[in-house]
This record gives sequence, structure tokens and C-alpha cells, in this order.
Amino acid sequence: MMMKEMSPADRLAGLRRFAIAITAFNVLGHTVFGFEQAWIQPFVGIGSAYACELVLELIDCYTQKRKPRFMGGWRTVVDFFLSAHITGLAVAMLLYTNTRLLPIAFAAAVAITSKALFRVACPNGTRHFLNPSNFGITVTLLLFAWVGIAPPYHFTENIHGWGSWILPAAIVCSGSLLNTFVTKRILVALGWISGFFVQAVFRNLVFDTPLTLAVLPMTGVAFVLFTFYMVTDPATTPGTRQRQFLFGAAVAAVYGLLVMSHIVFGFFFSLTLVSFTRGASIYASNLLKQTVMRKAPAQATMASAKEMAG
Repeated sequence: MMMKEMSPADRLAGLRRFAIAITAFNVLGHTVFGFEQAWIQPFVGIGSAYACELVLELIDCYTQKRKPRFMGGWRTVVDFFLSAHITGLAVAMLLYTNTRLLPIAFAAAVAITSKALFRVACPNGTRHFLNPSNFGITVTLLLFAWVGIAPPYHFTENIHGWGSWILPAAIVCSGSLLNTFVTKRILVALGWISGFFVQAVFRNLVFDTPLTLAVLPMTGVAFVLFTFYMVTDPATTPGTRQRQFLFGAAVAAVYGLLVMSHIVFGFFFSLTLVSFTRGASIYASNLLKQTVMRKAPAQATMASAKEMAG
């Protein structure tokens, strides 16, 4: 099973829109919405991400004897750093480290490095299969017990009245348009939403968990952001419609299992586990195909020899 890629034009268009959206959201978050992290955190996140992206690119250029992808004018430079920009802002926005900045730099570095380490074959070469920012956050949460997730309420802490409805509605509308017409991953979001509701109902029926509490995360801005801008990452999700829906539903199912096991940070851990499983299955499938292709000529030669001997 080869990994299906988006066209370069669609991927670049999605990255540009996402970069603009997350930048605007961070600026408004630190000035209007009520983000509780220090204003320096986004700069630390993108600085670390930029540095890692640049170093890894130069190393790859040296080993592959090619020109750097950021050569060709200022627009090329901007496009080259789009992915790192998104990753740096995402980890800085979603992690809460109190006054410490090193975990933010660490999370961004792990996120960017994961793109170089965890890769599988695709029609045009290789492709990373882990959502970078999600993986960076996951590793940081596992290694630093005193690091937590930004409180969900801070996304709308300073917004009252109709504003608390307008903001999530705007995110849903923009995210739906982006994932429907640009990244074409809206079915991942629908699979995740449907699966989340199903696991909530299951926990209510089997474990007597109040249904209101089980579905309560769906009403927050954090859930909306995760739905439209994290789980639907076009570079690390399936390309076919059926597999997109199943991917989103699988993340929700694993989330439910983690919650039932009393494991916190289920959003991020579930996406990492499902992405790892998907990557491993793609790798195993590609390895099996290569093995079969290597054996085919030898089997054909043996069959021909037997015919000649006969």
C-alpha cells in the first residue's frame, strides 16, 4: 500500500492558508482572547522550528547533492518555512509550561525532527506519517511530567456574550471550507466527530458515564481546533474517502479507550498511536510488496528451467 500524496499546489495552498490562520489566531489570542502563556512562547516555538528545519534541510542537501529548497527568492523562502511556522506556533499555543521555555523549544525540535526520522514510501519518494506538532506535544508531555496542556477556557477567556459563539463558529466555517475544498480531508473530521459521539454514548451505556460530561469536550474551542486543524493534517492522513473516515473514527475510538483507562491528554496520545499504527502498516505493506517482487523473477527463472528440463 503506497501512501497517496496531495498535489504540490494543493499542499502549498493549504499550508499558506493554515499559516495565516494560526498566526492571526495567536496574535488575537495573546492580545484579545486571553491566552495565559507568556508572549515570548510563540517566538521560542517558531525560532526552534525554523532552526531545526534549516539544519535538517542543509544536511539533506549535503547528502543528496542537491540545492536547498529555500533558494529562489523571498517567496520561496517563505514557502519553505511555512510548515515549521505552523508547527512552532501550534506547540507554543497548546502547551502550558508556566515560566519555562525549554520545553517549548524541545517540542518544536522534536516535531520537526520527526518529519525526517519517521517516513514511509509514497509514489514520489518518501513521506512523513506523524503529525509533527501533535507528536512533539506527545513526547513533551510524556517526558516532562510538570508540563501540561493550555487550559481550554483561555481560548475565549476574555470573550463574552455573542463573542463566545462567534469565535468557534468562525473556526468551524473556515476549517470546513479549508478541509473541504483545499486539503480535501473533511471526512477525517466527520469520522472523528462521529466516532467521538459514539464512544461517549458507549461509555454512558456501559460505564454509566453521564452523557453530558462525555460529550462536553465537543463544545469547546480546543475540540474545534483539534478537529479542523490537527487531526485533519493532509500530509499525515489517508487520501481515499473511506480510509479518511475510518482514520478519524479510529482516533476517536482510541481516545475512548484512553479515557476509560484513566489516561489524560487523550486527544494527542490517540492521534499519535493511530498515526504510528498507520505508518507501521504502510511500511509492512511496502516491505511485503518488495519481497514478492524480488521473489517473482527467481520463481519465473525456476519455472522456465523446469520447462526446459522437461
